[in-house]
Amino acid sequence: MTKIVNQRCKRIKLVLTDVDGVLTDGGMYYSKDGDILKKFHARDGMGITILRKSNIPTVIVTKEKNTIIKKWAQKMKIKKTYQGVLQKEKILDIVCKNFKVNSEEVAYIGDDINDIPLLKKVGFSATPKDGMKIVKKICHYTCSCKGGDGVLREVADLILLNK
Repeated sequence: MTKIVNQRCKRIKLVLTDVDGVLTDGGMYYSKDGDILKKFHARDGMGITILRKSNIPTVIVTKEKNTIIKKWAQKMKIKKTYQGVLQKEKILDIVCKNFKVNSEEVAYIGDDINDIPLLKKVGFSATPKDGMKIVKKICHYTCSCKGGDGVLREVADLILLNK
């Protein structure tokens, strides 16, 4: 871990995260009735809990619109969920205003090209081990685990280790 990563993590007051490919493995599981199912890792839930107990809220930003995401977010006591967001970078000003932070105090975890503009605007950017190569090139940190295997927990631990 580099000194720059440590310094960036020290400033974080808010964590934003994508869902598919970060909190999940990116797979879309369909029931016979056409319902989409997603698998979330318990470690990420604990990561959200330990961040919240350290007064660092978590916010979901996803292009998907899915009741499963909404229900999981409610269960995990996610502070805010933005679904159906096509240009994620446009959420940053709103989030900063609502949470009274500046962009340097925000972390974002994303894995694909639609995450790049937001990843470039935050104080700390991270991607799963299996994030897209182009995303890895611009992120401050690449996780040791894959999407759906505790990425948020790894980032939470990294942030809290540097507080």
